[in-house]
Amino acid sequence: MSEISILLLSFGVLIGFAVAYWLKGKTESKKRKAIEIESDRIIEEAKRQADTLLKEAELEAKDRLFKMKNEFDAETREVRSELKKQEKRLAQKSENLDSKQEQQDKRDRELVWKEKQIQKRDEQLVEQEQKCNVLIEEQKQQLERISGLTADQAKDLLINAMENEARYEGAKLIKRIEHEAKEEADKKAKKIIATAIQRYSGDFIAERTVSVVPLPSDEMKGRIIGREGRNIRALEAATGIDLIIDDTPEAVILSGFNPIRREVARLSLMRLIADGRIHPARIEDIVKAVEQEVDQAIKEAGEQATFDVGVHGINPELIKVIGRLKFRTSYAQNVLQHSVEVGFLCGIMASELGLNPKLAKRMGLLHDIGKAIDHEVEGPHAIIGGKLAKKYGESSKVVQAISAHHEDVPPASVYDLLVQAADSLSGARPGARKELLENYVKRLEDLEKIATSFQGVANSYAIQAGRELRVIVEGEKISDEESILLSRDIAKKIEETLTFPGQIKVIVIRETRAIEYANK
Repeated sequence: MSEISILLLSFGVLIGFAVAYWLKGKTESKKRKAIEIESDRIIEEAKRQADTLLKEAELEAKDRLFKMKNEFDAETREVRSELKKQEKRLAQKSENLDSKQEQQDKRDRELVWKEKQIQKRDEQLVEQEQKCNVLIEEQKQQLERISGLTADQAKDLLINAMENEARYEGAKLIKRIEHEAKEEADKKAKKIIATAIQRYSGDFIAERTVSVVPLPSDEMKGRIIGREGRNIRALEAATGIDLIIDDTPEAVILSGFNPIRREVARLSLMRLIADGRIHPARIEDIVKAVEQEVDQAIKEAGEQATFDVGVHGINPELIKVIGRLKFRTSYAQNVLQHSVEVGFLCGIMASELGLNPKLAKRMGLLHDIGKAIDHEVEGPHAIIGGKLAKKYGESSKVVQAISAHHEDVPPASVYDLLVQAADSLSGARPGARKELLENYVKRLEDLEKIATSFQGVANSYAIQAGRELRVIVEGEKISDEESILLSRDIAKKIEETLTFPGQIKVIVIRETRAIEYANK
């Protein structure tokens, strides 16, 4: 290639570069202007927004200031109003206090005036009272002269008259109430009366709680006591019974409330005396052997009782409980013999009524079964016996009869009433519940003496072994209504004065006789 071509090519390149540079500068100039215009527009827009925000802030500040001003004005008005009200109230209170003070001063003046008036009246009343006392005394003296009675005598006559009238009216009221109660009793159920069971009468405590063991000689007492008392302690610990060794010649007293344990102690001591070997180990062996024998005797007694009555199919454990009644007494009556009697009586009455005699005998034999364990379990023996019979598989009728024979639960059948009747018959039989003759006779005399101590009583008679007291009164002195009160007063005095088993029936008899003679 020639130099000219190279120069032309170089020149062309230079021109291309120049044109390109020019075009580039022109493009950049346009862009710069556009950027300047856009930035001016943005600045203007920002200024306008700033002015708008500033105006809005000013408006909001003015609005808040206006609201705060209004709230402040409202609070100020409210406070002023409250202050005005309080001011009014204080003014009213001040006026009221002034008024009250005036009233109080007025009352004080009135009180002073009234006090003076009262003092004058008191003085007048004292004078009048003195005059009245003088007049009353004169009237009393005149009345005493006219009536011939003193004031105390007249008072006593008046009190006696009022008392007699009150007693008469009370007797009439009681008679009416009793009549209404008897009529109502046919419609309503009887009340259940809880009676505390008294095992032993006070006169029989010593007789029924001690046993006496005879000794061959007084030397045996020392052997029973043993060295430092070890033998007597061992015997008391093994049997649970107290041994009393005193000056009683050739005798040892065993004391305890449990008759079975006392029997074990008695037999054990008798065997030890017969054997002659008395020491703690021997005592334990003898007591164990005797306990087994007594248990066997209890079982045999229960079996014999069921055999005598003709009752079969009783649980063996229940038969043992029946046998324990042999050592139990109630008012000195042996409970096992009493139960057998009740069984027989129930069977006889059931046969007469066309009922099941075997079932009735079973109920009668078991009716007092609770007395065998009533010292171990709390509650009435009838309820205890019912639970015990139920435990050993007796029927619901038998359980009901046992529980109801003292009305601890209401009677539910004829059998329940039969057991109650047979129980009363066996207990009320003369001689069934023993007493010492001297105490028995004294109680009868005391019954009659209590009855005759009341006014208007002509005679009194204690019958039915002291279970019934018949009182004959004078008809002209005691009315029908007063006889009711008299029976209550006698019964109450008997309860307060005497100690007796069961109950005593007091009957007051008033007889009116009309007598006329025919003459010819």
